[in-house]
Formats: sequence, C-alpha cells, structure tokens
Amino acid sequence: MQEIKQLTPSQIADHDRVLRGINAAFIVVKTNDNRYCKLLVQAAKHKVDDKRSLPVLLVERFVTYQDGQERAIQASSKNIYLFAGFRLNLDVGQIVPEAAGGDLRFVVDGDKVYTEPLGKAKLYLVTKPLPEATPKKPAKLVIGETFEPRYYNGTYKLYDDGRRSGALKLKVDKDGALSGSYYSDKDGRKYDVHGKVGTPQHSFQLTIVFPRIEQSFQGWLFTGDGKILTGSSRMGDREAGFYAVRSQE
Repeated sequence: MQEIKQLTPSQIADHDRVLRGINAAFIVVKTNDNRYCKLLVQAAKHKVDDKRSLPVLLVERFVTYQDGQERAIQASSKNIYLFAGFRLNLDVGQIVPEAAGGDLRFVVDGDKVYTEPLGKAKLYLVTKPLPEATPKKPAKLVIGETFEPRYYNGTYKLYDDGRRSGALKLKVDKDGALSGSYYSDKDGRKYDVHGKVGTPQHSFQLTIVFPRIEQSFQGWLFTGDGKILTGSSRMGDREAGFYAVRSQE
C-alpha cells in the first residue's frame, strides 16, 4: 500500500485488478476525523450529449469504519459520481460544498485529471494483492463418540427469530466457561458474549451483552457433526427461536 498525493486515471488503470474478480482500483483513506475508509474506484466518462463527455471519478462503493471498532460502520454508499470540483466527506458519506471541507476532491485542470486528499486526510493506493486478506482454513472438526466441550470452539452464523443475524465467535475453557464475541450484520458492531456448558455437555447457556439490554440463549450443539447450535432466546419479555450454523471448515 502506497501513500499518494494524487490519484490519476492512469494509476487507476494500472491497479484496477488488485482484488481478484473486481475491475476497480482499491484505495484506503484516513479521513480528517481519523477514521479509515476502504473504496473501490474507477476512472470514467459521463456523456453530456452526442458531442461531449465529462471525466468523473466513479466510487463503486465505500465503507468508513468507526473508531476502535473492528467492523462497526460509520458510513457507506455506492455508485457515487464525482465531477470536477466535487468533494466527498467519507465520515458522513455525502458530497459536500467547499465550505464543509471533505476528504477527497476530484480535479479537472485542463489535461490534468486527478483525485486528491483534503486537509489532514491521507490517501493510499493498494498496488498489489494482500495475502493476509485470505483467512487460513481452520482444522476440520471431527466429532468423536464422546462429546467434548472443545467442540463449541469456532465461528457460527447466528439467525435469531428471523429478525437479527450476525457472526458468533465462541471459545470454551477447561472449566466449561464460554466466551467470545457477536458481530451484528446490521451495523457491524461487536458485542461481548459469555456463558457456560451445561449438563449434558451438548447443552449450553449464552448471553449477548448489548448496550441497554442483555439477550440470553439456551440450547444444544448437534452431537452428530457439531455444525448446528439451536434452541430458544429471550430478550426482555420476548421469547423466540434461533439457530446458528458453523462456518465452513
């Protein structure tokens, strides 16, 4: 990843296949509010009439993350066209006037066409694939004849009453205490999880700690293949069903 002062159409063309299967350049911006944003961009033309077209920067999509959060989203959008002089504020996800500052500006000055960071914002161009972006495959889970608490370890896709979903990461210690995190699909926020293995050991209790309320779960882990958690949940006075599917091994 290389810090640059200006992003030109030729740089976009030279690096528009860094991400496999995506025909766009991958850039990262540190915003004026010290948040990080990932963007996919293309150099494009906007047809005005049969004789004229204007250069634009097409922001295919972007995501700005909240401070101190792994996945919590501050702002996001897609298919934004930046014309000459347009400014994009990535913290609010909007095109803004000059008086409002902004993080990126698209410039057309004669034959010169480029995108530049504004104020304290910094612009980085990803110039080669990131090998660390591909997660290592976890070891395949093998269920023995006797159920063991260690089978709870792993990541699950949680579906709660058809209303909520997210990624549930669980760890179990030698005493049967469960801990981990829940990442909401709605906003990407991370919430603490705690619980314990029950009796029999394929039964369990879990609690997700939200800011204003806790949600409790009780259920069972399938003993045949260890792939499914299922049971009931309670949030306030509402009871419902849930299931969670282990991520592919």
